[in-house]
Amino acid sequence: MSDNLSRQGTRPAFRAWRARRPFWGGLLLALGGAEILLTEKVSLKVAMHFGMQGVTGYLLPVVMLLCGLLILFSPGQRLFYSIVGILCTLGSWLTSNLGGFFIGLLLGIAGSCMTFGWLPDQEPRSERRRRKREAKTATKTELQHQA
Repeated sequence: MSDNLSRQGTRPAFRAWRARRPFWGGLLLALGGAEILLTEKVSLKVAMHFGMQGVTGYLLPVVMLLCGLLILFSPGQRLFYSIVGILCTLGSWLTSNLGGFFIGLLLGIAGSCMTFGWLPDQEPRSERRRRKREAKTATKTELQHQA
C-alpha cells in the first residue's frame, strides 16, 4: 500500500479517494456545522443552565458536523446522513442564531442537497462531454455521407 502511494503520489491518491464519495457535500455540511458552532456566544455552562433550548443550540451543529464527517468517511450511508443533516440544519434556524447568521444554514443546506443527489456510479463529466462530442461528429459525418 505504501509503495503504491509513494509511486503514485499523494495528490492523485487523494483525488481517487475523493472521487469515490460525496466529498464537497460532506465538507460543506461539516463546515456549516462548525460555523454555527463557532457563532454560539453563550458558554456551555450557561447553556446547560438555560435548559433544553440552550443545549439544542449546541447539539444540532455538533450533529451537523458529525454527519458531514460521516458522509466523508462512510459514504455508503450518505442518504441517511444527508437527511439527518438537513433536518438539523433547518432546526438550527430556530436554536442557533438564525443558523449561524444564515452562513452555516446555507452551507448545511447546500452540502446536504449535494450529498443527497450524489450518485456513486456516475462517470466524470469530462467523459460525458467527450462522448457527446464524438456522437455529434459521428452524426455530422453520417449526414455528409448520405447527402
